[in-house]
Amino acid sequence: MELIFAAATCSVIVSILLKWFKAQNYVPMQMITANYAIASLLAYLWFKPDLAHISVSETPWWLIILLGIALPSVFLCLSKSLQTAGIVKTEIAQRLAVILSLCAAYFLFQEQFSTLKIIGIVLGLGAIGCILFSHQQQSEKSTKQGMYALLSVWLGYALIDILLKYTSSLGVQFAVSLNLMFFMALILSVVYLLVKKTQWHAKSLFAGLLLGLFNFANIAFYVKAHILLKDSPAVVFAGMNFMVILLGVIAGLFIFKEKMKMVTLLGLFLGLGGVICLALAI
Repeated sequence: MELIFAAATCSVIVSILLKWFKAQNYVPMQMITANYAIASLLAYLWFKPDLAHISVSETPWWLIILLGIALPSVFLCLSKSLQTAGIVKTEIAQRLAVILSLCAAYFLFQEQFSTLKIIGIVLGLGAIGCILFSHQQQSEKSTKQGMYALLSVWLGYALIDILLKYTSSLGVQFAVSLNLMFFMALILSVVYLLVKKTQWHAKSLFAGLLLGLFNFANIAFYVKAHILLKDSPAVVFAGMNFMVILLGVIAGLFIFKEKMKMVTLLGLFLGLGGVICLALAI
């Protein structure tokens, strides 16, 4: 459980840093670019992929390019959601993306669903509805921005999860594919900034390196937990989701002084109930 706690802590720290850096007028896209630079390097050093024997013909480049686009795009959506909807709702929406992944498992990968899994999906969808419509009424424009940002985080993380599942089903070596995806995300992020003729800021790049350190640590600890608890994937899955949501709520309430409405609290309990049902169904 120590590894799961470490992974969850790193995930929440990424959200806290993104929210804080954005409030200090750091440039999100430059931070995201530096994040993938350090993540690519750390992934190579940590997982030691065999890049010398990549099969060009058998590698699904379209999938890697798609993920290369999706990864930085979702990071931008995450940054926007943290500013407009707050860390509590963003963390919950991010974790509940697993609901859509399970729907894809049923419709795309023909996985058989038990009654418990169906109940979990229904509870999760109910939680998403509560979270989306519980955004504090500051103005009609800001409310819509918060809803759209939460939706983009929910859909974006689900898309990435589904694509990664599809990648693993093709037999692509995890270490190699992870490095290629990070590197592709880095290249596309740099190209985007060059096209936009952005003015580079050293503080944003250094902030991105710190962001990338915790982002990669989140992935590394999570993968290692799965390796050590290979016979208990439900423990890793449920533990990660519980801890991220709870730590996100604590950070939102005590660090950023966010207020939680009753409908948000209802969404939190529905989400936890859904994850419990899904964990028991595995």
